[in-house]
Amino acid sequence: MVSEASAPTRFLVLRNGINESRYDFEADTVEPVNRGDAARCTQCGDIVGMLTWLPPYRVDLILHGEEYGDFVRIAGDDVLLSERFANAFREEGLTGLDGFHPVEVRRARRARKGPKPSHIPNYVVATVCFGRAAVDLTRSRVRYVKTPTCEECRYEGYEAVRGFTLEPGTWRGEDVFVPRGLQGQFVVSERFERFVTHHGFTHLRLTPTEEFVWNPLDREV
Repeated sequence: MVSEASAPTRFLVLRNGINESRYDFEADTVEPVNRGDAARCTQCGDIVGMLTWLPPYRVDLILHGEEYGDFVRIAGDDVLLSERFANAFREEGLTGLDGFHPVEVRRARRARKGPKPSHIPNYVVATVCFGRAAVDLTRSRVRYVKTPTCEECRYEGYEAVRGFTLEPGTWRGEDVFVPRGLQGQFVVSERFERFVTHHGFTHLRLTPTEEFVWNPLDREV
């Protein structure tokens, strides 16, 4: 029997909430949008992230459900968080999000007819960090465009994912991060999962990495 102390660390993929839920909403950046340079791998020099979002931070909100949620992905590695979420994240010492810049909501509307929500939260924008944890290439079902050759970023583009694991010993304790070898996906710790459950944060879903499937072109993996 494996003891709790020796059990492997569990990780989960963070995504937007389920469509058509009570808290279903989206956010669009308001033009003009200023962008900064994308991060590059310190070893091979390849781009390892999206262009950064620079101020002013302005969004339009579109409500599909009944109330605005606490989380939504904007674009690239940026996420929109309610102040309630952001304050709790910092107060409880979780790691992996940078920025926490106030966001101006220029317009909030419903996607279809219905009653107006009773409250529109104040939001901040944060950026998910590029972590040290690396995808275990031998134990993951990831279809890469070609086999990664850079040991640092481990990235060559991928077409499909059908479950993945992280290489033991590479994680440095971040609670939210983009893993090396699977840029574009957000991974979170068990502590983050407990944090979300404890506070009842909305419009996000967590899927164990081993069960995560992303295959828009229906490729064999």
